[in-house]
Amino acid sequence: MRFSQSRMYKKRAIYKKKKPGQKSQKDASLKPARMITKPIGGDKNGGQRTVRINRLPRYYPTEDKPRKLRSHKKPFSQHKRRLRSSITPGTVLILLAGRHKGKRVVFLKQLESGLLLVTGPYHLNGCPLRRINQIYVIATKTKLDISKMNLPERVNDQYFKRTKLQKHKKPEGEFFETKKERYTVTDERKEDQLEVDRQVLDAIRQSPEKKYLFGYLGAMFSLQSKQFPHKLTF
Repeated sequence: MRFSQSRMYKKRAIYKKKKPGQKSQKDASLKPARMITKPIGGDKNGGQRTVRINRLPRYYPTEDKPRKLRSHKKPFSQHKRRLRSSITPGTVLILLAGRHKGKRVVFLKQLESGLLLVTGPYHLNGCPLRRINQIYVIATKTKLDISKMNLPERVNDQYFKRTKLQKHKKPEGEFFETKKERYTVTDERKEDQLEVDRQVLDAIRQSPEKKYLFGYLGAMFSLQSKQFPHKLTF
């Protein structure tokens, strides 16, 4: 046969044919009765009448209410924060998206939201403390020993939340005179950046390959012609 047995079973619609000794699903005797016959008095009423067992509702809404769909998906706060086995504290990552894409950064830890906390360090390639999703990084085999490193406790997901600038009502005469407010880095973030970079640079100096690591972290990642990332070993 040209088609398989399961394919012909579907094409010939064998599942619709009634098998011997099998009751049809369309048998009226299996369905529950909807109507009932009741006797009615009176000479001109016919003596009996067929009525419904369950009466239909007299009120019909003008609009159909949307049916509530039950979602079996858990909210984002209850998702499991899995981390790739190749990403461990101290691993050098290559960023693939964002303002600093192409830079090599050092992975510090995984935050509660599942995002990765990385740093350049800023002294070498200009990448500050940032959060990034692990699907936008490439893990390399280069690793630093940051076991003795102490991160500030205040560095968490709330730490990176952007503060909203308050819009003040301006008089008509001062509309063109005032300048637009812009976001500026706070002093505590500058202090934390200096402290983290100092510890990362100390870990680089203690590495036996410190001579190459400074240039490696400061260089941008790029591909030449006929080079494919899935065929490279990082």
